[in-house]
Amino acid sequence: MIRAEFDAIRFYAALDGARAARHLNWRQVADQSGVSAPTFSRLSQEKRPDVDSLAALLAWSDLSADDFFPRSNRQGSGDEPLVQIAMCLCDDPKLSKGAREALMQIIFAAYEHLREK
Repeated sequence: MIRAEFDAIRFYAALDGARAARHLNWRQVADQSGVSAPTFSRLSQEKRPDVDSLAALLAWSDLSADDFFPRSNRQGSGDEPLVQIAMCLCDDPKLSKGAREALMQIIFAAYEHLREK
């Protein structure tokens, strides 16, 4: 039997990124998504959302539920964090080529320096 656990920490981090990118506070996210404000407090405490809140927040943020389950059964270099970061930066229309390359150099250097060996 395959057991897949929802990664609440990663989900909250992704939501926080979506919130910050839209320059909103959590109350505004609650209003726009239709999710109660206390839900965000629970999420910040690493609690999993109920299915209705999850669905609403995925729709609001345009995130995919697949991104919050273990990737142990998936193969390929696309699962590497640096690959994911590079793809995200390449997909960002707000970044020039030079800005994207500068960010990748900074992130890659920091990752190499801080990762566990």
